[in-house]
Amino acid sequence: MRKIDSSFSRLVRLMDVLRSPKGCPWDRKQNHRSLKICLIEETCEVLEAIDSRNPEKLKEELGDLLYQIIFHTRIAKEKGHFYIGDVIEGIYSKLKKRHPHVFGKEKIRGAEKVIEVWQRRKLERENSGFSEIPKVLPALHKAGKVQRRFSLLGYDLGNLTETLKKIQKEWEELKRGIKEKDKKNQIEKMIGDFLFNIVNLSRLLEIEPETVLHEKINKFVKNLERSRQR
Repeated sequence: MRKIDSSFSRLVRLMDVLRSPKGCPWDRKQNHRSLKICLIEETCEVLEAIDSRNPEKLKEELGDLLYQIIFHTRIAKEKGHFYIGDVIEGIYSKLKKRHPHVFGKEKIRGAEKVIEVWQRRKLERENSGFSEIPKVLPALHKAGKVQRRFSLLGYDLGNLTETLKKIQKEWEELKRGIKEKDKKNQIEKMIGDFLFNIVNLSRLLEIEPETVLHEKINKFVKNLERSRQR
């Protein structure tokens, strides 16, 4: 633990040097807004490293992502908003509260039940069940979160059989719209309805659509590159 604490402290001090008057001009110039794209890119590279199943690559990319977090906390410190210690204490307290079945006397069995209980508690704390869902989430993932939240609020999106029927109905409407050359905005709406129901089907099957679509894309590109090399 001491080695971890020492390494983390060294990294924080390194960031302090980079942001100092004698530090790096590029690092000194950055702010929260300018670093947004870096945070997105580093997160995407972590995801790619996970898909590659390469531990060394994942270790490297997690380091880059950690650097971005420390970068943002350093900027916040300069503005007098919060410190890296505040960030750590905040997530520590939040995690303990989210796991009463581990740190308290509450009994919860199964991963899905844990998620359900946590989301219900979150809904109880908020005026809106959707207000804290990030607007910039990838569309498939965002649709899934909205649907899960909708269900927790007591609304019914249909069971597996009903959802399959909806998908079949949307598919038939889409084919008819294309055949009859409906207006583009009408076809776009049909495709949107179709995709939304596909996401709901994924939710009911406990499949993350964003993940499986990425895997399909990667497999498609890999096969295409192989065929071009022949």
